Amino acid sequence: MVTTDARDRLIASAQRLFASQGVGPTSPRQVLEVSGVGQGSLYHHFPTKHDLALAAVGASVAEALAVARAELDDDSPALDRVVAYLERPRDALGGCTIGRLTSDQAVMDDDDLRDVVTAYFVRLVGSVAAALRETGLPDDAARDLAHTAVAVVQGGYVLARATGDPGAMRAAVRGFVTLLGRTTKEDA
Repeated sequence: MVTTDARDRLIASAQRLFASQGVGPTSPRQVLEVSGVGQGSLYHHFPTKHDLALAAVGASVAEALAVARAELDDDSPALDRVVAYLERPRDALGGCTIGRLTSDQAVMDDDDLRDVVTAYFVRLVGSVAAALRETGLPDDAARDLAHTAVAVVQGGYVLARATGDPGAMRAAVRGFVTLLGRTTKEDA
């Protein structure tokens, strides 16, 4: 009998491998080895590598959105929620699991996978923008700042990885939080 536990282990193993080496270079055999499940389970749940990739990338996106939304959708003041999202401890040198997928040609060449990654960023920007609108910012300004907030986080990962300095991300976030505080006060 094939259990959902096997399916979950396959997805979790694929997520780890995709994060460390990318979707394109990861083989189903590697996923099998890491997961410890049998080949029959793999092909029962995921007849193709594309099916496995779609499930694993989708799971990564769902997990990342859940974390962001937990910060952005609670009952605290809107600006505090946005700052909490920005200042959340991150593995700056590890990079963003979802952001790195945009550099994976296998993902970007596949309409289904690219759509999952695109939807992540659209939803994330939308959640940040919704919180910023609560501060009284007009829709256009809130959306622009939301794009900037997400870009600062993504750029912070790039700077930290390029320089080998996790402080680069923290500095980028601190600078934007300072500017954000000034912007929301001016518009209030």
